[in-house]
Amino acid sequence: MTRQAPADRPAKLLPIPDGLVVLTFDDGCKSNADFVAPLLKRLGFGATFFVNDPPAMPKNWKREHYTTWDQVRQIHEVGFEIGNHTASHCDVSAVPWQDFCQSLELIERLCQEHGIPRPLTFCYPAFRFGRTAVQVLGEQGYLFARRGPFPEYRYDHQGQRGPAYDPRIHHPLLVPTTGFSGPHWGMADLAWAVDQARDGRIAVLCFHGVPDVEHAWVHTDPKAFEAGMQCLRSRGNTVIAMRDLARYVDPAAVPGDPLAEIQRCTEKAETGS
Repeated sequence: MTRQAPADRPAKLLPIPDGLVVLTFDDGCKSNADFVAPLLKRLGFGATFFVNDPPAMPKNWKREHYTTWDQVRQIHEVGFEIGNHTASHCDVSAVPWQDFCQSLELIERLCQEHGIPRPLTFCYPAFRFGRTAVQVLGEQGYLFARRGPFPEYRYDHQGQRGPAYDPRIHHPLLVPTTGFSGPHWGMADLAWAVDQARDGRIAVLCFHGVPDVEHAWVHTDPKAFEAGMQCLRSRGNTVIAMRDLARYVDPAAVPGDPLAEIQRCTEKAETGS
């Protein structure tokens, strides 16, 4: 795989502090621009916003609920990372690799056209991933990619806990989600997820719309979200974008088989051991 290092990557990696949190947002919901980004800016937090291209998204998704490219550029201009979520929000575990590449590259081109740096991080739509997708992302120079909480945790679909990211065992293109927000996930779950960020492990949080007008199963109430972010601030957590992992983790240090840890966890779950 051809791996690319960010221009601002330190000559020496920083030690991973306890309480390190990666904050991510999927689907490019309009509320990310209207509410989330201004709040995070005031709090001094980093974050990654994984975007699609509204015209290419599923036809039953109402375009008015998602950010325009002018809004995406504004999110970038105030200091947040724009990540790639594929143009069409496609299932990368099922589509032909040519279609995946085309959807991936469309986001890259649109970012370039709107004065946004080429994305170096990726999020698997609907948390679905596969060996081919990992290979393509590596060949295209992506540094980190976020998956969901499974197979380590049974997938709830409406918000749940998951494993902390441990760079010693997890492939950088298969970073697990420690907690994603939805009706079944609340303040206690947020505190639990952040508590996992210790001893070299990192909490990776996933939100969608705040509020999410179209997809109730990943909706987050704005008041609850603000309370959660204030909690992170009061606890003194370091809250970063996914690209900033490169300050602490060498993305070129990859296991021989990227899915080895996934397979181990799947086998453990199947045997109940």
